[in-house]
Amino acid sequence: MKRLILTVALLAAPPALAEGPYSEGSEAKSWGLLGEETARFEGTVIDALCVLTGDCPADCGAGMRQMGILRLDDQVFLLATKNGQPAFTGATVDLAPYCGQTIEADGLLVGDSYVTQGLAGAKLYQVQTIRVIDQETVQNADLWTSDWEARNSGAKGEGPWFARDPRVKAEIEANGRLGLGADEDRKFAEENF
Repeated sequence: MKRLILTVALLAAPPALAEGPYSEGSEAKSWGLLGEETARFEGTVIDALCVLTGDCPADCGAGMRQMGILRLDDQVFLLATKNGQPAFTGATVDLAPYCGQTIEADGLLVGDSYVTQGLAGAKLYQVQTIRVIDQETVQNADLWTSDWEARNSGAKGEGPWFARDPRVKAEIEANGRLGLGADEDRKFAEENF
């Protein structure tokens, strides 16, 4: 019985946040993600495609490209793949207004060295707050939902945003829910439901 209670307690316990070289002063909240560690640092907001391909529009792609942060102290580029919202929707909407600016970001570095061993232990960044250097105001990185609602005011109805998103609906209409066409969707449904 004691073993069962201990096992349940360990499974129910939230994972401990790891401390890393950028954890000092961080107020980031845990998401229970693999290999997460708090990270607060200064960096320049940049367009990921610019870093990877050299295609660098002045406005970082006007919010249509994946954003990242070039950490100032060691010039490491961090791909900002998530904002502070519960939905895994990315951080572009939050970071794009700061294109080319130096900010202080606070969030989580996420990833496990076992999983990313071919990438020299690379981690992704989940930004939770943004502050422009020399300014006091801290902005929560939580703009995605309100931005989506503003751009899709006609997408009324029940269900989560993605069930109402015109782009998602068009993709399903063109390629089916599995991305393999309507015939494959029907075959899958017949075999599995």
